[in-house]
Amino acid sequence: MTLVLALLASYLVGSIPFGLVLVRLVKGIDLRTVGSGNIGATNAMRAAGKPVGLAVFVLDFAKGWVAIWGFAGHVAGQEPLSWAATACGALSVLGHCFPVWLRFAGGKGVATGCGALVAMDPLIWLVGGAIWLVALGLGRMVSLASIAMGLAFPVAAWFLTARVEPTVGAALLALLILVRHRSNMTRIVAGTESKIGSKRAAAPGAGGG
Repeated sequence: MTLVLALLASYLVGSIPFGLVLVRLVKGIDLRTVGSGNIGATNAMRAAGKPVGLAVFVLDFAKGWVAIWGFAGHVAGQEPLSWAATACGALSVLGHCFPVWLRFAGGKGVATGCGALVAMDPLIWLVGGAIWLVALGLGRMVSLASIAMGLAFPVAAWFLTARVEPTVGAALLALLILVRHRSNMTRIVAGTESKIGSKRAAAPGAGGG
């Protein structure tokens, strides 16, 4: 029963739309109607500035971390690399992407997934973060950097832990990131994806979150 409660809590906390709430409080606007329409940190930064965008990232990141350390660990008594913890982390990401409060139309799961991976093994996230920085520096596209980071996660998870549970969790996160960035990948191939510093308005669905 405690594991069921942990799983449910992971999804419900993961589905809290912090980006939507903070931008509405600060700017009085619906984040879904501006920029890319995404409720994640990247679009929040575009709509309300860097401090708000950073706050959204930290809060979305915390959702994944709390799911594993708080709900799986303290509520259900599971260790961070267990299947139960992996399931809690996955549900927090699914909650962010498909929040019940917003008719299942949410963000792209990058920040929440990063929080879950840090809770499992911080080194996995550090490797992925390094890939993100390199990809961002080379391509100047947040979406491309997020995709590259997602693909790096399962590789890093296997080599750093040699355990199936975090590797499967990281692989599922990578798959979800790819699925949620389908439109971005189309624009990257076409050469029309928004880049950092570009004055052109973001196309619908651009960026991570």
